[in-house]
Amino acid sequence: MGADRTARGSAAPAGLADFDLAALHRAMDGQRAARGLTWQRVAREINNTFEGVKTARPVAASTLTGMPSRTSVEGNVVLLVLRWLDRTPESFIPNHPAPTAPGTALPRLPPDRILRWDLQALFATTDAQRRQHGLTWKQVADEIEGFTPGMLTGLAKARHTGFPQVMRLVTWLGQPAVSFTAERSR
Repeated sequence: MGADRTARGSAAPAGLADFDLAALHRAMDGQRAARGLTWQRVAREINNTFEGVKTARPVAASTLTGMPSRTSVEGNVVLLVLRWLDRTPESFIPNHPAPTAPGTALPRLPPDRILRWDLQALFATTDAQRRQHGLTWKQVADEIEGFTPGMLTGLAKARHTGFPQVMRLVTWLGQPAVSFTAERSR
């Protein structure tokens, strides 16, 4: 985030750390170990939370165990893991000022529903904030590490996003991540 970002009135503090994928994995492994579960059982429990959504792809145990070696993880998978842990995305951003503030909790859903990123809403909010501050897409991309103008405009039609990148954008917007999620039933 640029230093002038806070001057424009954003709720997002300048210099906030990235979403910590390693900490997410440690929390998942800690929960797994405390409950005496195998990684296959963890994957099964996560997948059971959306068993009635026939078009959703199950999460593989190898996806979960491979998280520490990746620099980016598919955003919808992270949402499922966060739901399993009953944690907010913000709780994995070191020194976040409000990791469990009201309105940050991810919703519990029946097994015929699944939580997904609403990338069109994320795009619309980003575009509205960009316009409000008179910024070009390049200027926005310059303020958010790991984004190009094309990546930002591509959110309008995107179906997937990755962590920690999506949280950089959410933080730039100064809104809770849950604001950009939606229930799906297909």
